[in-house]
Amino acid sequence: MSILTLFVVIPALMLLGLWLAKNLNQVRGVMVAGASCLLALSVWLTIYFVQQRAAGNTDVMLLTYSTPWFKPLNIAYSVGVDGISVVMLLLSSIIVFTGTFASWQLKPLTKEYFLWFTLLSTGVYGFFICTDMFTMFMFYEVALIPMYLLIGVWGSGNKEYAAMKLTLMLMGGSALLIIGILGIYYFSGATTMNVNEIAAMHNIPVATQKVFFPFIFIGFGVLGALFPFHTWSPDGHASAPTAVSMLHAGVLMKLGGYGCFRVAMYLLPDAANELAWIFLILTTISVVYGAFSACVQTDLKYINAYSSVSHCGLVLFALLMMTKTSCTGAILQMLSHGLMTALFFALIGMIYGRTHTRDIRYLDGLMKIMPFLAVGYVVAGLANLGLPGFSGFIAEMSIFVGSFENPDTFHRVATIIACTSIVVTAVYILRVVGKILYGEVKNPHYLELTDATWDERVAVICLIACVAGLGMFPLWASNVISDAVGPILANII
Repeated sequence: MSILTLFVVIPALMLLGLWLAKNLNQVRGVMVAGASCLLALSVWLTIYFVQQRAAGNTDVMLLTYSTPWFKPLNIAYSVGVDGISVVMLLLSSIIVFTGTFASWQLKPLTKEYFLWFTLLSTGVYGFFICTDMFTMFMFYEVALIPMYLLIGVWGSGNKEYAAMKLTLMLMGGSALLIIGILGIYYFSGATTMNVNEIAAMHNIPVATQKVFFPFIFIGFGVLGALFPFHTWSPDGHASAPTAVSMLHAGVLMKLGGYGCFRVAMYLLPDAANELAWIFLILTTISVVYGAFSACVQTDLKYINAYSSVSHCGLVLFALLMMTKTSCTGAILQMLSHGLMTALFFALIGMIYGRTHTRDIRYLDGLMKIMPFLAVGYVVAGLANLGLPGFSGFIAEMSIFVGSFENPDTFHRVATIIACTSIVVTAVYILRVVGKILYGEVKNPHYLELTDATWDERVAVICLIACVAGLGMFPLWASNVISDAVGPILANII
């Protein structure tokens, strides 16, 4: 049995512990213990992976294990990790850990909330460790279903509408996925659903690839906020409770980009090359549309939600450019955006919990009232607009430099258009920071508000350290990701 199974076993034990917990302190204890174990496991896995590469181990997947699960359809419980999986597991564990502290004061039904939150994270971990298509899809569904209750019960605003809209649209994407997965399995003549083994066969007819590539890419792209299937995202983000927004934007949306690259493009390379231009147009629209939409919003969560549409659009955009630099930048962007958008949503939730508004027209002078949270928001904003020294800079530069490596006019024009999002992002970030943090305090009730509590500081400091650490020391992540991107890209082009 692979040690990777612990990423599923530990959350399962957390679910049992939460079910048996008798009071709030026990619930919190189970969550902190479980999240800490998962974080320690992912850090160990990252160090182990880096050491294996340094020692000259060139195996594409490490810690692999497979056992039959449903023999009639050749479904197996198959696990393994490459550099992309490793950084995604690290990202997931960081968000789950910090999200636990961001939800420290959540009431009512705290126990039930953490049960669904843990089930959601179980699906995320399982998705990233699995190499069997059907098992990946199963964990994908496990990650999606809890969102309905987490938003519908513990959310705010028009939460029932947002929860239903999110669920229906993502289930629609899942329907496309299962068609695509079964199509790949039956028409490839494979005796396995293992992604790496099917990719090695190279025997899916081009005509068949063209039929099923849109099913897989759009199916995953719905979760990756692909235009025009992104409309669930802003409403879902705006209505979700703080930690769910963190996990949703920070990790769950990354399942979309990961699936598009690992399944759609890897297994259907000929169709990816022939149809990429269509989806490049859609992702370019996502990048620019998301940035401009964020400019006209007045709700802090909607601003960050549309910003996520833009940044996640960059991920799919870079993957479709199909150069090693751009694809490495895409995975770096997944890691970077996950950290900084989690920081944003954590801070927005903390500010909303005190002021009871997210409308920037009624927020002002927060730097004088809650300096810790205000400084954290400034750091998140600078990271989001790509300031050198933070994670966003190295990710976006890798994307744009790699995309411009394509010599043809179409790809270069698309790259230039996507680059305009950098300027637009700076506009809405600086506008919001200036409006809500500086100036005089106009609402006298704000003078009675307090700054961050110890549990909130833990979450914010951890995320800031990760955003700054990745920005100043990006080489280890870039090398790990690049080593994993190479074999996949070689199969595509």
